[in-house]
Amino acid sequence: MKKITTRQLAVCGILAALYAVVTVASSSFAYGPIQFRLSEALCVLPFFAPYTTWGLFIGCLIANLFSTVSALDIVVGSAATLLGCYLTSRLRSRWLVPLPTILVNAVMVGAMLAWVYTRDAFFTGFVTMGVQVALGEAAVLIVLGFPLMLLLQKNGLSGRLFGR
Repeated sequence: MKKITTRQLAVCGILAALYAVVTVASSSFAYGPIQFRLSEALCVLPFFAPYTTWGLFIGCLIANLFSTVSALDIVVGSAATLLGCYLTSRLRSRWLVPLPTILVNAVMVGAMLAWVYTRDAFFTGFVTMGVQVALGEAAVLIVLGFPLMLLLQKNGLSGRLFGR
């Protein structure tokens, strides 16, 4: 198992705090069936440095403690971020970077929201909520996340920030 350096631990701590603060500060549109979680734009970072997955997961876990949806959001929403970021870290094509986070959240968070809000009509709720979550994730990742990723690549900041 690879050891994490002090620098990597500090980066994870900063990312966790940033994710949590941005989510809670924008809570009026970060939780619920239709959500635009601005902090999800940071989920492109594991493409450059896989260890950032842990900071984003912890930030999401902290943010989900404030969820207005359900205690399920703490577990399911955080697990979705962990899995989406892990899959992003395994990608080789930058053009695919937004997809894992969008798809994983659409399925996992969509199912969780359907369970909470439309248990009697779960399948219909799952499709509806899944599409809503996917659209919110796509908007944030395409409008904010992808440009962030391109900026980090273009200016060589990814290497300086993440030690690559």
